[in-house]
Amino acid sequence: MNKVIASAAEAVALVPDGATIMMGGFGVCGLPENLIDALHDRGTRDLIIISNNAGLDGFGIGRMLVTRQVRKMISSYVGENKEFERQFLKGELEVELVPQGTLAERIRAAGAGIGGFFTPTGYGTVVAEGKETRIINGKPYVLESPLDADFAFVRAWKGDRDGNLVYRKTARSFNPIMATAARVTIAEVEHLVEPGEIDPDHVVTPGIFVQHILKGEQYERRIEKRTTRVG
Repeated sequence: MNKVIASAAEAVALVPDGATIMMGGFGVCGLPENLIDALHDRGTRDLIIISNNAGLDGFGIGRMLVTRQVRKMISSYVGENKEFERQFLKGELEVELVPQGTLAERIRAAGAGIGGFFTPTGYGTVVAEGKETRIINGKPYVLESPLDADFAFVRAWKGDRDGNLVYRKTARSFNPIMATAARVTIAEVEHLVEPGEIDPDHVVTPGIFVQHILKGEQYERRIEKRTTRVG
């Protein structure tokens, strides 16, 4: 089955206002940049975004915060975005902060069909408020629920027309688990190849999890923080 879609603009046309979208990546690494930019340009609004972080000012999800397209962020790290901070402190943006490991496991649980899991992370803090807690083998745990979405935007290094994906080094990040946890997964790839060109042993995300795939047009090789010293 040929799952190739012509462009990022055509792909995001499938996304309605009010959708919940998982966006892969970590910091500025492994982001589905073309899909994010196309969604920004289309102006889709009232979105719930699930992402490890909220992008930078003027880049990634940060662009959509400026144009007020995001209603709620579900994230674990949000410290690099001044516009995010401004909207949050003024009560203009709903935010659910989730410990990073818990965020990953909630997404994985949704993809695996697991109804929930107990974790010690967050016990005794605001993270545990309103949730079931339990003592297991003398240790306190918090019950966390799976986290799914209407769409997942993921980025891979290479993919074929059937949707099989291969990632490259740290750009893998949240992409593989997000691909399993959404009703519709749209993958953008740096290299689009024919079925059979990827060694089956190298496939990380099988095509069964991917509904649409496209070749990304361009990518920025950003450095999130540059630290230099004299001498």
